[in-house]
Amino acid sequence: MSKQTAHVSSDAGKPERTFRFGEGAILTPANVVTVSRLLLAIPTVVLIADEGSSWLTVSLWFLLACTDRLDGWLARRDGTTRSGAFLDPLADKFLVIGGFAALGVRGDFSWIAVTIVAVREVGISMYRSYAARRGISLPAQNWGKGKAFFQFLAVGAVLLPWTYSLATAHDAILWIAVALTLVSGLQILRAGWREQRRLKADRAV
Repeated sequence: MSKQTAHVSSDAGKPERTFRFGEGAILTPANVVTVSRLLLAIPTVVLIADEGSSWLTVSLWFLLACTDRLDGWLARRDGTTRSGAFLDPLADKFLVIGGFAALGVRGDFSWIAVTIVAVREVGISMYRSYAARRGISLPAQNWGKGKAFFQFLAVGAVLLPWTYSLATAHDAILWIAVALTLVSGLQILRAGWREQRRLKADRAV
């Protein structure tokens, strides 16, 4: 697929920024990383359910957590795309929900915590899709970034052989992740509600 070039206006006095790919591009470096993460997440989740804590499972989990930052950086460098906006959250949600569920099956995570995280992730994804159809963009905010970090950390702390026996620490990290998951979800709902009010006010003028 041929490359597309997109131009984005910048502040006055600064040169216009040029991206390598337009919004409609599909075969981009960021998307390649994202799809690779999604494909690797499937055997990783299965391995977590089968083996639990091991150097192999924690290494795979750490790799997937790090590449989450990589595809975001590539997207910012080359230009965000509609396909990337769909695939990146999909890979993140599958990995997090899969990792939590796998540890729930093994008895390492409370099923209450797993259910809260899964319902929130799926529900907010659906709300974002609903908002996008009405022209409302709801990007991740600071609470959401902290939520993602503690979600990955909660799973990683159980998988790491050195920390596997620290059940109290696992529970503390897990419930911090759950709390941030709920708070960040409420933040997105609030941002969506405010944006809807603003759009209604603009149409009324």
